Amino acid sequence: MKPWLVTFLRRLFGWTENGCERTSPSAEQGMQYRRRTAEGCDAFRDSSKAPTSQTRGKCSSGNKIETSESGTGPSLGPYDYDLLVIGGGSGGLVLAKEAAGLRRKVLILDLAAPSLRGTRRELGGSSLNVDNIRKFLQHSSLLGKAVQDSEKYGWKLRGTTDLLPLRPSACHSWVELLEAVQQQLKARSEELKRELKRCGVFYLNARGEIVEPHTVEVTDMNGRKRRLTAETLVIATGDRPQYLGVPGEREFCITSEDLLSLPHPPGRTLVVGGSADGLECAGFLFGLGAPVSVMLQPDLLPGFDRKMAQKIENQMLVSGVDFLYHCSLSKVEQTEGGSADVVSETPQQVSRKRLRVTFISKEGQTKQEDFDTVLLAVGKKACTSDIGLECVGVQCRQDTGKILVNERDQTTVDHIYAIGSVQHGRPSTTGLSLHAGTLLAQRLYRGDTIMCDYTNVPTVVLTPLEYASCGLSEEKANLKFGEDSVEVYHSYYWPLEWELPARDKNSCYVKAICHIPDHERVLGLHIMGPNAADILQGFVAAMKCGLTKEQLDATVGIHPGSAQVLTSLTQTQRMSEALMMRGNC
Repeated sequence: MKPWLVTFLRRLFGWTENGCERTSPSAEQGMQYRRRTAEGCDAFRDSSKAPTSQTRGKCSSGNKIETSESGTGPSLGPYDYDLLVIGGGSGGLVLAKEAAGLRRKVLILDLAAPSLRGTRRELGGSSLNVDNIRKFLQHSSLLGKAVQDSEKYGWKLRGTTDLLPLRPSACHSWVELLEAVQQQLKARSEELKRELKRCGVFYLNARGEIVEPHTVEVTDMNGRKRRLTAETLVIATGDRPQYLGVPGEREFCITSEDLLSLPHPPGRTLVVGGSADGLECAGFLFGLGAPVSVMLQPDLLPGFDRKMAQKIENQMLVSGVDFLYHCSLSKVEQTEGGSADVVSETPQQVSRKRLRVTFISKEGQTKQEDFDTVLLAVGKKACTSDIGLECVGVQCRQDTGKILVNERDQTTVDHIYAIGSVQHGRPSTTGLSLHAGTLLAQRLYRGDTIMCDYTNVPTVVLTPLEYASCGLSEEKANLKFGEDSVEVYHSYYWPLEWELPARDKNSCYVKAICHIPDHERVLGLHIMGPNAADILQGFVAAMKCGLTKEQLDATVGIHPGSAQVLTSLTQTQRMSEALMMRGNC
């Protein structure tokens, strides 16, 4: 055989020198290819001319994209990319990285419009821009309570300040918290970009709009447009807080994503809405020393277990958070004068203008109160209105903007998929988005058949007393199986670390909802207490395996620890209700 022919066959088919055996591409070869591909990202991102179908196989710099010696680089075809992800949500990011790891050419487009207050989202979706901030704020507020408890543990803190009325020896700086969190978010976003580059994923800080079934019009930050094609499209644009439509809200109110854009402490705050976002923000701010009122519009923790929601409300009421019931926001306007309630770090901040809130009571009476900050938490809407879905026939809900998908995360157009909070009728958590994105990539490019299980999805509400749940609420269990077929085991508990400071003895609570005919299989677990999410996580795996009450009772608890309360539940709600009725006779 001619030497040149041998060389050609070796490069084309990965043959060894004897021309008989084939070699599979090594992991190192794959990493070398992705590394070389990623090196063109910066030039591609900065260039006004991105690769198109006419320049397939070349970087924007004009250099040919090298492939590994075995010739197993991205599949060449009629499209610029194998996969194009619109939006930088957490599900889309993990999908892109997984697809790139399976040797596909992937592009992410992410240029979210800033909020009305000018808050810009970093790359990373809800995981970075929402969940991380929630956790930082919760921890900051809980540390103030820990300072109060520390004296019972022998700590003596010195120094006085009037910045925060937690105790004479403790203070809180809103500006320092703001700077630290923003620096962390930016650093994490930059690390995500470097990680995409290492994986061989192309990233453009640009907006994408679908104009044809496989074509996306890309608009960069300078307004320059070009068109790119992809075999598969994925929507991962996430959602954002919505407004009520009352006068003055867009000019003077903020949403949860704007909270850390305030250059000053929020002062006396009105939180409009009893959603998880609303109660979390109310808890954060109250823990940092701000007077907080919550206007429940329309309801308290919609979609969650009603009894658990009431317990959270009671705990916040006892702590000092004010609740406004049966009221609706009517108008927000700005007034002159500063607030005496502002937790201020500089004298100049006290003189800022206040907001006069007009609301209507259930009886129809019009009332007015002054606040320093009004925060809206009345729900979210998917960011799908301006990405061209209607042009190709992707069906969405008009009221929420959420996309209709099937069990394969597929929209009404076969080659377009949706991941994360843009999906209609699915739970919306970061952990679920990450899991679903990974499985979708493996189905598309590895031939797997495993579908994402959207049942028994755990979630957490970071209220002052953390609430975590998995499975059905008590109301949904009764509706599905009937009250006679459902048994609810419950118990209050007192964390050991709270005993020395004698804090909130009967506030922590757990309950297990069981299906009696099915060997008391656990349908739902609900925990309200410190680190509730961490306690619940292990039990979530057990619920996936069909956990029963008998198995729960047979589990050895860890002492001392709060999780052991779930292994010793003996009292049912029926028993408790019977005792209460007997006591009232």
